[in-house]
Amino acid sequence: MKLLYAPASPYSAKVRMAARHLGIALEEQVVDTNAAPPELTGPNPLGKIPVLIRKDGGAVFDSRAIMLFLHRESGKKLYPKGEAGTQAQVLEALCDGITDSLLSVVYERRFRPAEMVYQPWIDRQWDKVSRGLAYLEADLPDPEKSLHGGIFALAAMSGYLALRFEGLWEADHPKLAAWPKRFAKAFNAYGKLAPCAA
Repeated sequence: MKLLYAPASPYSAKVRMAARHLGIALEEQVVDTNAAPPELTGPNPLGKIPVLIRKDGGAVFDSRAIMLFLHRESGKKLYPKGEAGTQAQVLEALCDGITDSLLSVVYERRFRPAEMVYQPWIDRQWDKVSRGLAYLEADLPDPEKSLHGGIFALAAMSGYLALRFEGLWEADHPKLAAWPKRFAKAFNAYGKLAPCAA
């Protein structure tokens, strides 16, 4: 199977970490979403990453759909059963939602001329981020007890915070700032698979 991804993408990082954890081999191909190449827009008309190209040529896109696909492919090893599985999926939804807001801030600044950047929109997104980070700070999961889809989403989101927002959140969230080191002890490929500049 092939994964279309970008090195800085937190959603790509989440999927790559999960696949590595599960022992599912992926051929990885970096794509530039801004260029909208046909190898991306063909399988995913939205032109978004990550995209998983299955052995039969079918495409799976949106990171959560890919995570559920990997869960099934692995014999249901990515999410726990019962209530623990629900909590893992809620954690993933929270971390993906924080990531959505972080990306909204990045895109607002990156794609608009400076004089047209709409600060109230950025403030609204950062309010969501702040509430989400405070929620996590109060009850962080222990990566040494269990690795699941929610944990990988948290690791990917944390990596994106470190990449794009260094110095803006750590002081108010010391436990969360220290969490990636704990995660790296439980998942030693984190340094290679965390979001990074291309």
